[in-house]
This record gives sequence, C-alpha cells and structure tokens, in this order.
Amino acid sequence: MNTLVLATPEQEAEFSLKFPNRAYIFIQDPAELEVWLPQAQLVFDFLLHEQPERLNQYNSAGRGEKLIVFCNAAKLQLAALAAAHGPVNFHLCGVNALPTFFNREVMEVSVLREDSKREVDRTFVFLASLYELVEDRVGMVTPRVICMIINEACYTLQEGTATQEDIDQAMKLGTNYPFGPFEWANKIGVKNVYEVLEAVYEDTKDERYKICPLLKTKYLKGEEF
Repeated sequence: MNTLVLATPEQEAEFSLKFPNRAYIFIQDPAELEVWLPQAQLVFDFLLHEQPERLNQYNSAGRGEKLIVFCNAAKLQLAALAAAHGPVNFHLCGVNALPTFFNREVMEVSVLREDSKREVDRTFVFLASLYELVEDRVGMVTPRVICMIINEACYTLQEGTATQEDIDQAMKLGTNYPFGPFEWANKIGVKNVYEVLEAVYEDTKDERYKICPLLKTKYLKGEEF
C-alpha cells in the first residue's frame, strides 16, 4: 500500500519508530498533497484535527473506497468531524497519535463507518501491527484515562498533600506506569492534556474531567511541570 504521512517532524519520528520497516512518503506542507495523494492508498494525516477543511480535498481526490485516511482522533469524534465538514466518501479512521501513545504495541483505532473495519484490518496486516478498535468518542480510551489521572494528580499537588516528585514516584511504583503523572504530562504536552480534558468534559459533562485550576494555569502560561 502506497503510504503518505502528513505530520510534524516530531510526529514523523514517532511514526518511523513504530513502523521502521515500512516505506512511506513524508510531507510537512499540506500543499504537497496535490502531488502525492493521487498515488496513495493509505494516509496518516496527523494534522487533520487542526485543519479539518482538508476533508474536502480527500473527498475531491476521486479515490473513494480506495483511500484510507487515519487522523489523530484523541481530541475529537470522527462523527462530529464528518458532520461539520462532510460528507465523507473515503474510509476515515482515527488513531491515538498523542506523543508517547503512537509508538505502542497495540494501537487504538476508531472508525467513522462500520464498513471501514475490514479496511482497518487489511491495513494493520500490511503494517504488521496489533490494534484494538475503540468506540468513536472524544478521548478514545487511553488518553481519557491518563489525562484524568494527570488532572487528579494536579488536584493533589494543588492541595499540598504531596510533592510533585513524590506523586510521580508513587505512581510509577504503585501502578508500574512508565512515567509519573507530571512526567507524562510534560511528555504528552500540557497543552494536549488540557485540550483532551476540555474536549472530554464538553462531550460528557462528567465532573471527573473538570480541569484543575493548577493545570489550567500551566496551560495558559505555556509552562511545563
């Protein structure tokens, strides 16, 4: 399958680590799609969630069912994206492409349409990777859980119950997670954590995802922990 990756250099680096033996075309400028899209069967568009108007370009490419496009769906619902910018005449799928989450043994995948599941399976056979289908919901599964844990850790730090270092150490020792919540927030990006929580709270109105003032302050100031 001819594969096209539209991403930042950092995202492409994680893609190459995940699929080291797969040839692909990497572009950073969406304008280059006009050149490469006619040859592609598989597209990983890591920037589509920020530039949803590009759905029209994929629609007008005339590839239809022959085209599979994966986007970073950690902060959005595919159905909402399609409703706002559709219709969609190709296979639109989502992956969890937040930093530290893409290069994992099992990838989280969502689909807009049921008939795309067969194409997803065919794609991951080609990529020689394991995947798990998850519901098409904002936050998917892992981003929702990890960002909620980070948010709870922020409340604990804000209340002065424990230090940042103690919270990170306790999480790693107690749950065997690779990082503590504040370490993970910095690796994911405080901005990404905030925006996932904001999107999930807007979707669910569940108080568990209400953003801690400390996290909001870090986000507004552009600071890490």
